[in-house]
Amino acid sequence: MAKMKTHKGILKRMRRTRRGKIMRRRANRGHLLSGKSSKRRRRLRRRSQVPAGQVRAYARLMGA
Repeated sequence: MAKMKTHKGILKRMRRTRRGKIMRRRANRGHLLSGKSSKRRRRLRRRSQVPAGQVRAYARLMGA
């Protein structure tokens, strides 16, 4: 059986913290920002944690 390869697309988009959490960039930040309020844009700047149900799947794809 061959080793599982890391998914390079996921690796570029996700970041693992020192405590082991997987962080991702929020959606709706790509374009059409003038229509969004500054409060919303500020909130979208922050990274968000991957939902608990998806952590295992992303961890496997990241090669951990």
